Amino acid sequence: MKHLDSFNFKNKKVLIRVDFNVPLDKEMNITDKTRILAAKPTILKVLKDGGAVILMTHLGRPKGEKVDSLSLERIAGPLSDALGIVVQCSTDVVGEDAQTKAKNLAMGNVLMLQNLRFREEEEKGDVDFAEQLASLGDFYINDAFGTAHRNHASTAVIAQFFDKEHKAFGYLMDKELKAIDTVLNTGEKPVLAILGGSKVSSKITIIDNILPAIDKLIIGGGMMFTFIKAQGGQIGGSIVEDDKLDLALEILEQAKKHNVEVHLPVDVLAADDFNNGAKTQIVDVDKIPDGWQGLDIGPESIEKFKEVILSSKTILWNGPVGVFEFENFAKGTKELGVAIDEATRAGAFSLVGGGDSVAAVKQFGFEHKMSYVSTGGGAMLESLEGVKLPGVAAMEA
Repeated sequence: MKHLDSFNFKNKKVLIRVDFNVPLDKEMNITDKTRILAAKPTILKVLKDGGAVILMTHLGRPKGEKVDSLSLERIAGPLSDALGIVVQCSTDVVGEDAQTKAKNLAMGNVLMLQNLRFREEEEKGDVDFAEQLASLGDFYINDAFGTAHRNHASTAVIAQFFDKEHKAFGYLMDKELKAIDTVLNTGEKPVLAILGGSKVSSKITIIDNILPAIDKLIIGGGMMFTFIKAQGGQIGGSIVEDDKLDLALEILEQAKKHNVEVHLPVDVLAADDFNNGAKTQIVDVDKIPDGWQGLDIGPESIEKFKEVILSSKTILWNGPVGVFEFENFAKGTKELGVAIDEATRAGAFSLVGGGDSVAAVKQFGFEHKMSYVSTGGGAMLESLEGVKLPGVAAMEA
């Protein structure tokens, strides 16, 4: 598929699928504009060429009903500020107002269609609805990596109504796909994957898919206790998936077959309760007393993992290694971030993805110190699992 830069959009009305499903607080104010800013370069490319932009996105889960609190008018203001031009918003998705405003849209201007999920046809992947969307523009750009794993009308169905000369990935989508390809296929060795989070079961398909591509694997977070217990360790009251002990041993066996070094923590910061003010002690990871639970990796583990990180050239980080939401159990995750930052400055490629690890990176100020921080949690995880995303496959057809 042609790169976006190979097209000129002069006098073209360009439909761009963006992901402006931004987090909102209780007063429905935007709390993080990352996704809006991430789409800005693609929008500006069309405008600078002399084209007009028609944006499509969803917000929240209105489930096919018009919910005033999820109207995209609340996005139009911050987007207007980011672009430096007034963004108009239609009152419907493909109805009379959207059609009239799209038809009358002057070059150099931006129209945002109303929340796609106000229409149930969007999530159903309805072909007629997708065709109605397609009729509003001359060209289609998919820049919504965060929804590329959904078989929805605006992401996976609409592309069939544009030939290869009239559709392309946006800059953000292109960056996301290249970052994942670097980890799985083209990255400089040694390749390291750091997997955290609470459950082995949620990461098993990722592990299966990446083992042939990586050289080292660090396992942290709650999922590490399933591995420790499977090997006969005492984990006290730590989180564990007792029905996945055999699976953990199988993963370790598969890693051996692929010559992947597996690094598990050797010590933990244990607590007598699951709260920030709990009593703590440093103990060996396989000798946690009853009534205590591991909530972060310990100092020896931090030093061990730092060495592994600094000796790697390509790094994938998916999941925190402790309960970083509690300040007293955030050190392990924070120190890993410091080490990945140092490795990145020394020339390594680092990709951070998955909701919790992205939240941690933002919380500790590492967002601009990694090579790439993914904007799409679910889509990135499915890519790492080896799934061909519907929104990507549709563009390549």
